[in-house]
Amino acid sequence: MPSLTERLAAHLLRPVAANVQTRARLHLLDWLGCVAAARRSEQAEVARRAEPDVLTRAALLGNVLEMDDVHRGALLHPGPVVWPAALSAAREREASMAALLEGGVRGYEAVIAVGATFDAWHYAHWHNSASAGAFGGAAAAASVFGLDAEAIADALGHAGSLAGGLWRMRHEAGMTKQLHVAQASLTGLWHARLARAGAAGPRAILEGEQGLYAAMTRAPRPMVFGAGWQMMEVSFKPWGACRHVHPAIDAALTLRQQGRLSAPVHVRTYADALAFCDRPEPKSVIDAKFSLQHGVAIVLDKGEPELADFEPGAIARLAPLRAQVTVAEDAAFTDAYPAHFGAAIGDLVLADTLGDPERPLPADQVEAKARALMQWGGVDPGPLVEAALTGMAPSRILELLEATV
Repeated sequence: MPSLTERLAAHLLRPVAANVQTRARLHLLDWLGCVAAARRSEQAEVARRAEPDVLTRAALLGNVLEMDDVHRGALLHPGPVVWPAALSAAREREASMAALLEGGVRGYEAVIAVGATFDAWHYAHWHNSASAGAFGGAAAAASVFGLDAEAIADALGHAGSLAGGLWRMRHEAGMTKQLHVAQASLTGLWHARLARAGAAGPRAILEGEQGLYAAMTRAPRPMVFGAGWQMMEVSFKPWGACRHVHPAIDAALTLRQQGRLSAPVHVRTYADALAFCDRPEPKSVIDAKFSLQHGVAIVLDKGEPELADFEPGAIARLAPLRAQVTVAEDAAFTDAYPAHFGAAIGDLVLADTLGDPERPLPADQVEAKARALMQWGGVDPGPLVEAALTGMAPSRILELLEATV
């Protein structure tokens, strides 16, 4: 029987239809917006000092503001691990826009297919965007390079053998989370290069003895090889916080729009939202983005969250409102998770969150989000938006990124 990586490699080589390539342009635009907005961050300053290559700098910025796309079932962010690898391969090969977009679609497919097999034990210890991420980077680059199924399986084998990314970095100040996604993306590129040159990789790296599942899971789920493309099930994030905070923000906004939101507020949600985001006293921007209490306090104070609402001044100003927000687990939401990210406040129950497949952001709102992010970063949105949505040359995107980051 073929191994899982061999089956996945063959699955990736299906034709990518025009409508899926159009969807890929939206995800590319979303990632470019996240990168442009992060150019004002401390991480961007470090990246400029440390890295001469524009795509390495961009790879370090795509996840900084917590605005990047997310897949619920796999519990990971595909965009920041796929697009730097795909663009790097396109630059190296001088590839067409179609090749870049197909590489993006196949990269999303691989990272999600692998990430969705990881169990709760894995997610409790390992950052899925890192541990599954190199599969996405490798698949994206391999597609742009035009590799066959055998070489793609080799690249995926390398990716699995070197998988990692511990959650410990969440408990201490630092920039390791950005290193997680950048390493996953750019080592995936490296794996594809080596496979192209003939470096064989372990084919049963996932399910085999002493493989990834044996080392990093307790009850891995079956890998799904669907007829469609997983990219079509990826969520766009409307607000600059951890996705686990979004259901609470969404519920609070709905109540505010109905004229029924007032302090004190008690949020009921799923267990992982509390495990990652029960932070009543955030000390930093990243803490605030991972704080259920802060997200709801923003809505109590003004309504729709903006990036400025997670900055130090807002963290200090909203302390009294955060103190009036309490959170607790609701078993019904935990049982529905991760297929659904839900929350409730009072009698208002939201089973799914804005941006998810059940409640998608229309394309014009995805574009509006990207434009707002670029403006936050001090970048003229017009050229980047045009290059992503209608452009025909990856080289134009690279030229604009060089001027941006």
